[in-house]
Amino acid sequence: MAYIGEIAGLLTSVFFAANAVFITRAGEQVGSIIANRTRIAFAMLYLFLLNLLLYRQLLPFNAEPNRWLWLSFSGVIGLALGDAFLFQSYLKVGPRLGMLLLSLSTVFGALEAWLFFGETLRPGQIIGIVLTLGGILWVLLEQGDGIIQRAKPSPVGILFGVLAAVGQATGLVLSKQGMLGDFSPIRGNAIRMLAAGVALLIVMLLQKETGKTVHTLRANPSAIRYLAIAALIGPVIGVSLSLLAVQNTAVAVASVLTSLSPIFMLPIAHFLFKERLGWQAIAGTLLAMIGVAVLFLT
Repeated sequence: MAYIGEIAGLLTSVFFAANAVFITRAGEQVGSIIANRTRIAFAMLYLFLLNLLLYRQLLPFNAEPNRWLWLSFSGVIGLALGDAFLFQSYLKVGPRLGMLLLSLSTVFGALEAWLFFGETLRPGQIIGIVLTLGGILWVLLEQGDGIIQRAKPSPVGILFGVLAAVGQATGLVLSKQGMLGDFSPIRGNAIRMLAAGVALLIVMLLQKETGKTVHTLRANPSAIRYLAIAALIGPVIGVSLSLLAVQNTAVAVASVLTSLSPIFMLPIAHFLFKERLGWQAIAGTLLAMIGVAVLFLT
């Protein structure tokens, strides 16, 4: 199918934007760390059931060892470490600056893919990426309060944001190597999610927060419902689509297309949260869409 990677990248951003609404609702009740642990646990359960139904295996045990290695490292770095740094960045500098810093993942991803695997971009792809990334940055730089509010920058928060971008980029690059060929994104996602879940479980046990996590969740049953939905929308559907994207197009192209969540958040913010959209947000959206069109046409 033509443009399957690009279409999957766009759909990833749509699902990630919807996921942000539910994860934010849950995080307000139980905190970002417990929310992340719980959504990964739900995602593992969903993916195990999907693999059992589709492939008659809870996990792709017959996959090559090198696939397991690449995808496991991708899960730990991209999902466990990357998301942990991202959530801490949000706490230190706010979601607006955190997402701005996360947009650097496109640059880091392109650089890593070129350095380690010799992946290059066509001139048209570079133009499309620059336009799309410029539109995203324009939207995020708009003044005002709301779901992407401003916060006073801090050196530690900026460092966490940069590390989150590196983690996301590295996770995508490693995923591309693990997804070479026609390996199923759902099977690949199960490996990534298992590795991330094990990493988060080890951290939880070392920090002796098992009891606190269980108690907090039991005291907030509505958060569990939000997280169950968020896990399906984001880590299961969204991440599987991102693997399909990186499997079928360049890392930098997949990275920028899967980073369009702030653009798709605008109608959600306007219609669901009744936020006013300024001219800068509209102009940034148009610029990003022009960039996406260029990516599809080159």
